[in-house]
Amino acid sequence: MQNNSANLQADCQGYVLATNNPSKVAELNAILESRLGAENFRLIALSDLGLALSPEETGTTFEENAIIKANETAALLKKHGHEMTVLADDSGLCIDAMDGELGVNSALYMGAGTPYSVRIAEILKTMQGVPDDQRTARFVCVIACVAPDGKITTTTGVVEGRIANSPSGKDGFGYDPIFYLPEYDKTMSELSSEEKNAISHRGQAFNRMLDML
Repeated sequence: MQNNSANLQADCQGYVLATNNPSKVAELNAILESRLGAENFRLIALSDLGLALSPEETGTTFEENAIIKANETAALLKKHGHEMTVLADDSGLCIDAMDGELGVNSALYMGAGTPYSVRIAEILKTMQGVPDDQRTARFVCVIACVAPDGKITTTTGVVEGRIANSPSGKDGFGYDPIFYLPEYDKTMSELSSEEKNAISHRGQAFNRMLDML
């Protein structure tokens, strides 16, 4: 794939993923390739077009924040002459014993620059002594799609689990090492990429979006 906006727009069928997280791009492209089996159908990041944007996520729900990111990214693209469809996700970890936190604040918990290892340690400290049957939690993801004509579509994915007593696994990212899936007897970080993409909140939301596009 060549690194200029004209070829990127042609090669990628005009789909941009509004994220600065390369792990998200890789995860969703793996799902996309497995479904379509065509290498030229790829999501690209704003950085591939030489652009950058950090929208202020002022929404109180995952859906509101996903739409904010998608709309602002679409506006930036239009300003630079790109008529492209934009996908944006907002996702997070909701822990019942912490009154639904971290919720929409998952990416900013303890401050945007705080390493996830530190955040995970703080969650486990807060959850210390909570019995297994009360450690229930879920990952939630909402994907918003903004078409060049301004039409907005959203899809949602949810995966249920519980908070492990200690981190485990080397794959995945974010809070995956402490999100335990009883049916697999593994944390999200211990799943293979194929297993994770098949069941994850982001995978569910993205597959539903692909069904609609």
